[in-house]
Amino acid sequence: MWRFAQVGIALGALGGIICFMGLFPGVTGAVPTVGIGIVQVVMVLIGYTLLILGALTYLKFTFFLDVPATLVQNIGTRLALTGILFAALAGMADILGFGTHVHDDTSDLYFGQLQMIGIIASFGLSSFGVLVYVLAGAKVARLAPVEALSESIAGVDDTSEIQLPELDDAP
Repeated sequence: MWRFAQVGIALGALGGIICFMGLFPGVTGAVPTVGIGIVQVVMVLIGYTLLILGALTYLKFTFFLDVPATLVQNIGTRLALTGILFAALAGMADILGFGTHVHDDTSDLYFGQLQMIGIIASFGLSSFGVLVYVLAGAKVARLAPVEALSESIAGVDDTSEIQLPELDDAP
């Protein structure tokens, strides 16, 4: 399953690059314009989505592969995905028609402070979800070897006599 961990790393790296290109379009050679456009918002959202999905994939297949997910880990995953959804809703609010600056034929698209605060808060919620996933699973990952050891000990027949090697009493 190491390949899935590598896929998680690749998704995270690709997401980081796409998010960086969305935030700073001059890196790609595009002429930067005044303000933030819809393509930039979409690039940032896609990049951050890939980053979070890559992090969750990497964590699952690296640290918690043979361990079933706990309730708190499932809550962390849902927090991460909910944060991504809220970020998409906040970033596309004017385009979808429920923002404060509704786009029509006579006005340009406006990316306001409320949208920016909504996206940043939603990204924080997603990051918090990944952190909850890791911290909730840390206890389970530490206990898994102990449970495996106790199962192997429980399988030992207690009625058999243990033979210890004899020690020489020579000085």
